[in-house]
Amino acid sequence: MASEAEKTFQRFAVFGESSSRGNEMNNKNFSKLCKDCGIMDGKKVTSTDVDIVFSKVKIKNARTITFQQFQEAMKELGQKLFKGKNPEEALESIYKLMEGKDPATSGVTKTSTVGGVSRLTDTSQYTGTHKERFDESGKGKGITGRKDMTDGSGYVSGYKGAGTYDKKSGN
Repeated sequence: MASEAEKTFQRFAVFGESSSRGNEMNNKNFSKLCKDCGIMDGKKVTSTDVDIVFSKVKIKNARTITFQQFQEAMKELGQKLFKGKNPEEALESIYKLMEGKDPATSGVTKTSTVGGVSRLTDTSQYTGTHKERFDESGKGKGITGRKDMTDGSGYVSGYKGAGTYDKKSGN
């Protein structure tokens, strides 16, 4: 049973921590484990209880706990969550809650396509100078769509008689 708990410990220890090897867990991931596995219920075991137990089992000035310290923390939380059970039964019940659990990623922000977002990102509806920045397929033109390119003809842009001046017959 403890090996399954150790696997869960490792999965939560590396969650969101690219530098972690899974042998130590910080307070944030410890709280997440307690919440995702149903150990922190908000009544018998609160987030404050979890933080206090984490601080109690970790070494002074350390920011992480090992699996051995994690087991001590689970024994303490087991006593709070399963009042009336002996410490070993409470620990087994905690491990049963943890069995096969992975860090949940619910509530993670996803790309929105509702409401005005789809209208704002539809390049076919752009007008004016913004329309010039995209080709017919809606793909951006890059720098040519953003900068005014000089033509060097000597005429003001939009002049109707451009190219009609005869240089030879000038005064």
